[in-house]
Amino acid sequence: MGNVTTITEFILLGFSGPPALQVILFVLFLIIYIVTLVGNVAVITLTGLDSRLQTPMYFFLCNLAALNICCTSVVVPKMLINFLATRKSISDALCGVQMYTTLFLGAAECIFLAVMAIDRYVAICYPLHYSTLMNMHVCVGMAAGSWIVTFLGSVVPLTALELPLCGTNIIDHYFCEVPAMLQLVCVDTSVSESAMFMGGIAAEIFPFVLIFLSYVRIIVAILRIASADGRQKAFSTCSAHLTVVTIFYTTAMLMYMRSKAQRTAEQDKVISIFYTVVNPMINPIIYSLRNQEMKGALMKVLGWSKMPQV
Repeated sequence: MGNVTTITEFILLGFSGPPALQVILFVLFLIIYIVTLVGNVAVITLTGLDSRLQTPMYFFLCNLAALNICCTSVVVPKMLINFLATRKSISDALCGVQMYTTLFLGAAECIFLAVMAIDRYVAICYPLHYSTLMNMHVCVGMAAGSWIVTFLGSVVPLTALELPLCGTNIIDHYFCEVPAMLQLVCVDTSVSESAMFMGGIAAEIFPFVLIFLSYVRIIVAILRIASADGRQKAFSTCSAHLTVVTIFYTTAMLMYMRSKAQRTAEQDKVISIFYTVVNPMINPIIYSLRNQEMKGALMKVLGWSKMPQV
C-alpha cells in the first residue's frame, strides 16, 4: 500500500502507430461519428414529423437512437482529439464520467432491446389487443422505468471500483472503460470482478432471456400464419431487431463476461469499438434499410412524392 498514488489525470495509449496512421484513423472515426449523429438524429426527427411513425415501435426506436448518440458522444470526441494530440491525456473527472456513462448506457441498451422484443411479441401474437396493451402511457412507463433502473443500477459496479491505483496512470485503451481501469489496481480485484460479472448477468442475461422467450413465441406465431406474404411481412418487422440484438450482445458479453486473466488490451479495444462506435452507427441504418415506413417518411420530408422501390 506504500505505492498508492493520487492521480489527477490518465494517459490513454489508444491505437498505436505512426503519425500518418493516427491521421487516417482520425478521418475514419470522424466520418463514422458524423454518420452516427446524422442517422440517429434523422430517426428521431422523422418520427416526430411523420404521424404514421408515432407508434410504440418507433417510440422505443427513438429512445435507442438517443442512447446511441449519448454513447458515442461520450467516447468518440475525446478519442478524435487524442489521435492528433502529442500528449493523449484525460482528466480523472472525465475518466469517471466515461466509466459510469458507458456502463449506464450499455445496460440501458440491453433493457431497451428487451422492451422492443416484447413490443414485437405483443404486435404479432396479440394484434387485436396491441393498441390497448401497448398504449402510450404503457410505453412511456416502460421507457422511463428502463432509464431509471439502469441509471441507479450502474452505480453498484462502480462502488466496487473505489480501489487504490498504484504505480502508473497509463491506460492501454482508447477510453476509460471499467475492465481497463481494473488493470491499474494493485490490490486483489476479485470482488470488483465478481461485482462486474454479476452486473453483467443482471444487465445482459436477464434481458437476453426475455428477448429469447419473446422470439420463440413470435416464431411459433409466424409459422401459424397461413399466407406466405403474411409470414414474410411479420418476419421483416423482427429481422432488423434480431440483427441489432445479435451484434450488440455478442460484443457486450465478450467484454463484460470474461475474467481479468482472459483479457488482452488489443482484444478489448477491438471489442469495445463495436459497441461504442460501430453499433451506434449501424443501428439506424439497419432499421431504416429494411423499413418501408421509415424510407417513405424520409422521401416525404425530402419532397419526393414517390419512393423508389428497393
